[in-house]
Amino acid sequence: MVLTTYKEQHTNPSGANNTFSPHTDCAVKAATQLTYSGINHQFMEHNHYPVRILLLWCLCLFTTAGSAQVTAQSLLSESPGREEGLYPPLSKDKKPKPTPPWYVDRFRVSAGVFFPINNTDVSVGTQDGTIGTNIDFENDLGFNKNTFTFMGDFQWRISRRSRLNFNYFRVARTSEYTLQRDITFGEHTYPVDGGIRAIFNTDIFRLSYGYAFFTNPKFEAGLLVGAHVVGLDAGIALYGNTASIEFRDDFGITAPLPDVGIWGGYAFSSRWYVNAEFDYLALTVGDYKGRILGYNLNVHYRIIDRLDAAIGYTGLNARVDADKERLVGYFKWGYNGPSLTVSYSFGKKPW
Repeated sequence: MVLTTYKEQHTNPSGANNTFSPHTDCAVKAATQLTYSGINHQFMEHNHYPVRILLLWCLCLFTTAGSAQVTAQSLLSESPGREEGLYPPLSKDKKPKPTPPWYVDRFRVSAGVFFPINNTDVSVGTQDGTIGTNIDFENDLGFNKNTFTFMGDFQWRISRRSRLNFNYFRVARTSEYTLQRDITFGEHTYPVDGGIRAIFNTDIFRLSYGYAFFTNPKFEAGLLVGAHVVGLDAGIALYGNTASIEFRDDFGITAPLPDVGIWGGYAFSSRWYVNAEFDYLALTVGDYKGRILGYNLNVHYRIIDRLDAAIGYTGLNARVDADKERLVGYFKWGYNGPSLTVSYSFGKKPW
């Protein structure tokens, strides 16, 4: 009687039997065996009969649900939409994007003072063959090696990996000196014991783009490409008690010097971090042949939120050969020295 009732509950109205998965068939067989074994004791254990029926039905429902889930996943994975990418993967999670160090901000403005030690060699001749004297501006013209100047920098953090930098500084130097030897500069020769006034002004503009190939909450490192635009202006004028002879020569250039390099930063703690970069390139652009090597290292301290102070060391060595309408010459100029800067960050981080 129990077997007849169990079969009727799993038969369609049309009389056809339902099709079960292997899991369900096992459950049915188990239920049948349990039911058979319970027939002889149904009168002795009549009070437990409803509990057994309930347990059997729970077992059937559980195995049927598991079979349905497996079948549904199989159908979804084999559907044309899945192969064509119309539906997202079933079990693949998106890879989390890297988090840059805490000191990386959207915008940063920096300003400070720079104390460069200068070394300047200049030679200026003429196109008709006059060879200019190789002049050491510090030793031959009395320029001070040690100077100071102001410097500024602006950084835009385009994304968590990309940055764009623009910086500028100017070094303006003058000297009055009595020559210790004859010097040919431009179209004139300046005699020994002659009194001269000399200038050497430098404007350095730099634009660079950097991309961090490695970034995490502690450090970042990557490559950069950029260009220094170097404006140089050198001049000598004879004056004073040198009879009645007075003349002057000037030579100025503005040369673009592209460069490539590496850069990186590291956060020591929640307030201290360091960053550095190194760049180099040598090439010819139009009437200019140039070579440039630059480097800088800065240690920063976060004073308060968005406000940093830094001490650094910066260096640049450049040589530019130039041909102009009447003159030909070269500048070999280098500086290196410490700097003190203050930075302010602003803007909402998009990452």
